[in-house]
Amino acid sequence: MSVRLIECVPNISEGRDRSKIDAIAAVVETVEGVRLLDVDPGGSTHRTVITFVGPPETIVEAAFRLISKAAELIDMSKHHGEHPRMGATDVCPFVPVTGVTMEDCKQAAHALGERIGTELGIPGYFYEEAALQPERRNLAYCRKGEYEGLEKLADPQWKPDFGPAEFNERARKTGATAVSARDFLVAYNINLNTTSARRANAVAFDLRENGRVKREGGLTGAVVNGPDGQPLREPGLLKCVKGIGWYIEEYGVAQLSLNLTNISVTTVHAAFDAACDRALARGMRVTGSEIVGLIPKRVLMDAAHHYLKKQQRSLGIAEAEKVKVAVKSLGLDDLAPFDARKRVIEYLLEDAGVDTAPLAGMTLTGFADETASESPAPGGGSIAAYVGALGVSLGTMVANLSAHKRGWDERWEEFSDVAERGMALQRRMLSLVDEDTAAFDAIMAAFGMPKGSAEQKAERKAAIQAATLGAMETPLEVAERALESMDIMAAMADYGNPNSVTDAGVGALCARTAVLGAVMNVRVNAVDLEDRAAADAMLERCAALEQEAERKEQAVRDRVAAVLAR
Repeated sequence: MSVRLIECVPNISEGRDRSKIDAIAAVVETVEGVRLLDVDPGGSTHRTVITFVGPPETIVEAAFRLISKAAELIDMSKHHGEHPRMGATDVCPFVPVTGVTMEDCKQAAHALGERIGTELGIPGYFYEEAALQPERRNLAYCRKGEYEGLEKLADPQWKPDFGPAEFNERARKTGATAVSARDFLVAYNINLNTTSARRANAVAFDLRENGRVKREGGLTGAVVNGPDGQPLREPGLLKCVKGIGWYIEEYGVAQLSLNLTNISVTTVHAAFDAACDRALARGMRVTGSEIVGLIPKRVLMDAAHHYLKKQQRSLGIAEAEKVKVAVKSLGLDDLAPFDARKRVIEYLLEDAGVDTAPLAGMTLTGFADETASESPAPGGGSIAAYVGALGVSLGTMVANLSAHKRGWDERWEEFSDVAERGMALQRRMLSLVDEDTAAFDAIMAAFGMPKGSAEQKAERKAAIQAATLGAMETPLEVAERALESMDIMAAMADYGNPNSVTDAGVGALCARTAVLGAVMNVRVNAVDLEDRAAADAMLERCAALEQEAERKEQAVRDRVAAVLAR
């Protein structure tokens, strides 16, 4: 069964008292199946972004407990901070992560709002995808007047979607809460070399979609009204971006505080580049940026690709290297160290959950020692996959060296494309390292099934046959992917950097070994497969793969010999 996860990102109006913050965040993991991923407090904003994930069945309970605890510990009548806010838990959005839809998140939001209103007596509004009224999709509209303007609750126009329609004693302490379902929102601050909040605000107005009020003759002229008597607006440069400028005392700099509400429309790197341009035009300079809370991995990967292309550098490099490129290009470590393992949702889920690639994630020594141990796995199939991964890594290295070779600048995209193909094959073969061991484990598990009755024997036999077929299909894919990778080594031996031709040659030797080794594993399992038609078809395919691997390897060796003989 696939994993079903919803992300919940409540923002609480407490950013200075760590004991309160920790007490509020701690209640999340009292709910089964829910995992706390991040707690990101801000002193000047007096606000903390908390991120946790869980299945639809329990995520609402965790959010409810957090909001209840925040209402207990935070007194909004005494709260002051830089960030707009209206409640102890100011906002509580639900975001689809994996195996769920936006509709699942809407249902979670509505269920939570109902409980907040009836059980906690806290008023609030549904916004974005959970909104019940069109104008309430916009959070800024719902939060108009902030906490100090909550007398509006008694106004029929502002009747809350849940909870009491009055600013009673309870609401004076808790404020109001906005609950939503939405896609990933990136809270993104860009640092400027100024202390002027006003000048930072001017840049934010240049960028944000809503822009600024139109004035005659520039910023200080009279407001220009439209036919309806309402002020006209000059739109900003970036769609799906909200923003203001502020001064952060703890950093001693002004920032652009941006919310990127759809990173498929405006990416983080597009916002950063636009901010650099507009700041420079106004006599300032961007010094770096910071991300508040967590981000999906594609934010960093997209940024890395963008800046690598601008530098005419190969995109076919390791993911960890791309993270470094993104961090340095965006200046994410300007104010504090940026640890992607603690800020990227996918990495946090990997580190917090079950290790899905225990072998591929080992050190070289650890993997070698595990292979040499008394355990029958990892065996020849996993080793074949790993040797294949090493082979295509060498071919990819030659492509990257060629992309960076002096005098070949105009060919960087050609070699980058080769390197990207190589990295995709490398990742797949590394995953096959663990898949082959899992296939072996499935056979052992099938043989361990009970066989006391005729029905149990039949189930056991069917499971053994299914597992045997799986133990053939996995090494067959290893052989196919390894053979495919040999085209990369052949190309790099033919027209890659001649100084690295032997690396392409060694890569081809590894790939041939991977093909032949994987084919051995198909053959040893084919003996036990009762579906002889399927077995014979796979064995015929194996024979063709072996023959082609031998031919391709010899061609690369001949090319290497020719280059070395010059």
